[in-house]
Amino acid sequence: MGASLRICVADIETAIPFYERLAGGTAQRFARGGVQVAAIGSFLLMSGPEAELEILRKVTATIAVKDVGEARELLTGLGARILVEPVPTPAGSNMLAMHPDGSLFEYVDQHG
Repeated sequence: MGASLRICVADIETAIPFYERLAGGTAQRFARGGVQVAAIGSFLLMSGPEAELEILRKVTATIAVKDVGEARELLTGLGARILVEPVPTPAGSNMLAMHPDGSLFEYVDQHG
C-alpha cells in the first residue's frame, strides 16, 4: 500500500508544472465528473466546482493497492461501506469507501 497527498488547487494548469518539477515526473491527467485531476508522483491535484471539491476534501487519503477489486472484497468483509463502486480511470480503477469508524478513503490501483 501507498498513499497520495490530495491537494485542491484553484488553477490546475498553473499548479502542474510546479509539482512535476518537485516530484520529478509527468502528470497523468483525467477528469472525474466536473473535477480535473492530475496525478504526479505522490501528489494528487484536483480542481473544479466547489460543491464537488467539498466532498473530495472529506476523503482522508488516497490509498494505492495492488487490486481495487480485491480491496473491495476485503473492506466489505471488514464492515466498510463502499460509497462509489470501482470505476476505471486512465490511471487504473478507483473506488470510495467509508471505514466502520466513519473515515472516508479513496482506493486506487497501484502502478509501478
